Amino acid sequence: MDNLIDVFNNYNICVSNVQEKQFDDFYEFLTQKNKVMNLTAITEKEDVLFKHFLDCCLPQDCFPKNCEIVDVGAGAGFPSIPLKILRPDLKITMLDSLNKRVNFLNETIKLLGLKNISAYHSRAEDFSKTHREKFDVATARAVSSLPTLLEYLLPLVKVGGIAIIYKSNKLDEELLSSQNALKILGGKIKEIKTYNILEKELTRNILIVEKVANTPQKYPRGKNEPKTKPL
Repeated sequence: MDNLIDVFNNYNICVSNVQEKQFDDFYEFLTQKNKVMNLTAITEKEDVLFKHFLDCCLPQDCFPKNCEIVDVGAGAGFPSIPLKILRPDLKITMLDSLNKRVNFLNETIKLLGLKNISAYHSRAEDFSKTHREKFDVATARAVSSLPTLLEYLLPLVKVGGIAIIYKSNKLDEELLSSQNALKILGGKIKEIKTYNILEKELTRNILIVEKVANTPQKYPRGKNEPKTKPL
């Protein structure tokens, strides 16, 4: 991918030639598959570079070394695939509720030769029944409201672990509406990091939530209640 190494370097992220080739192969496969299934509305090479690849990787230093991560609602593999390319030490489990996206993710993993990363066809509320409080980190780069995301993520995180949530620049109002969810689910705001992608005039907030207490067994609720009746 043209000038990916230079672009990442401008944001103090080092990328090798091998990793650049993996990003390039991912881009080609993503855009090829996107012609027959809905994976992303962003397809121009430069836009994918900044709005997907760089955006996913900006908070890479927030993820502890060798940590086990669950990515809820992984979609087309964002943020997991770019993070895994950049940080081979990470152990990643991706969840998505649509089987054809899961197939795409597993094909991508194979194509890029990635290890210690897998994709599962599952909803967070079902996956939590067998993987409750198992992960060091839960992450999501999704459009759901913050109380909804917290209910899906925190039950999967060990006490002492963190949730890393990618959000737009409209975070303040969401934080106000999330106090009840944080209290109930055992979460505490640890840090908010803000990144600016100058070339695209984009602002990205990264919310880091620490898991300070066990999540009550009844969460996450089923029947889409985290979305229709947020805490």
